[in-house]
Amino acid sequence: MADAEALLGTWKMVSWTRKNVASGEITDAMGPDPIGYIAYHADGRMMAVVIRRDRPKVNGRALSVAEKAELFDTMLAYSAVYTLEGDAVVHHVDAAWNPSWQIDLIRPFTLAGDTLEISNAPGRDPVTGEEVIYRIEFRKMRSALPD
Repeated sequence: MADAEALLGTWKMVSWTRKNVASGEITDAMGPDPIGYIAYHADGRMMAVVIRRDRPKVNGRALSVAEKAELFDTMLAYSAVYTLEGDAVVHHVDAAWNPSWQIDLIRPFTLAGDTLEISNAPGRDPVTGEEVIYRIEFRKMRSALPD
């Protein structure tokens, strides 16, 4: 059974890979070195945001429809109520960048010190439709203040 108290806090993404179930190929799900955070709060709510590090720069100008679509496809964000079920955390999503994510997301996880790993949750890649298994690694943040 997972330790609910150890999950509390803000976690910074280290990596996010996807393994294609059919081929076994492993690739970066949001490009190399994504920027991402997930936070679990004592009130039972959580929030997550992830963006590709290599997103296009727009410099404050008006965006075309195609540019907006590319930015949408290079990020995700949602908030949820969360519950623990055995060795999985379930995100009961109530607000998301993509309304199709307003569902229950079951996330098997392990905790080892300051490392949170969410993995072994097969799913469909929203871009390719392939069956994949995601592995996401986070490190616990101790302070948001600069050193």
